Amino acid sequence: MKKGVIVGIFLLVLGVAAFSLWFTTKPAEGNRDSFVASHSPVLGVINAPVTIVEFFDPACEACAAMSPYVKETLATHPEGVRLVLRYAPFHGDVSVEAIEILEAAREQRLFERVLTAFFRNHPSWAGHGFSPEKGKATLWKIALASGLNEQRARAYIAGNKTKKVIAEDLKQIKELNIQGTPTFYVNGKKLIDLGPEQLDQMVSAALKESK
Repeated sequence: MKKGVIVGIFLLVLGVAAFSLWFTTKPAEGNRDSFVASHSPVLGVINAPVTIVEFFDPACEACAAMSPYVKETLATHPEGVRLVLRYAPFHGDVSVEAIEILEAAREQRLFERVLTAFFRNHPSWAGHGFSPEKGKATLWKIALASGLNEQRARAYIAGNKTKKVIAEDLKQIKELNIQGTPTFYVNGKKLIDLGPEQLDQMVSAALKESK
């Protein structure tokens, strides 16, 4: 057999093997339910054809900055897009406290209101000059001003349900090797270049594909 033919066959086999490895290890792209957990907060229509999964940290400045644009996307496509939120407490104790309060707020049907208030008042509790204790105290003030029942909320947090939610999300974060927040997936495909325009383009493309 000629050398050129042998090389050609080798490259073909190598290519098939590489494709097989990629196919078996790549994320489930194009699946609206990829990275969606049953415990996750959902904003928007449950059966929307396009799902944005956002791994976020309430204490993350970039998450707060992106929040209005994500809300705008949901408002622009009320029947077409839903947002699934996953927790990534990368900023330590103050992040965990914020998440636990948010979960308690969700139990009282106040999740979105409290989250919006946290982001709107972000500099007052998540700035670099704040101690974790001061940040936590401010979080509670913001949540209570948003209508949260403190006694009920603290009892809910004491039940450790929130810790289980955080643990599950951290497990997924490790599996996906997520290094920062916010990290977005649109129908299972990761948003590589973070920005409002890039997110909008990806959502628009997913909506077209869903028709």
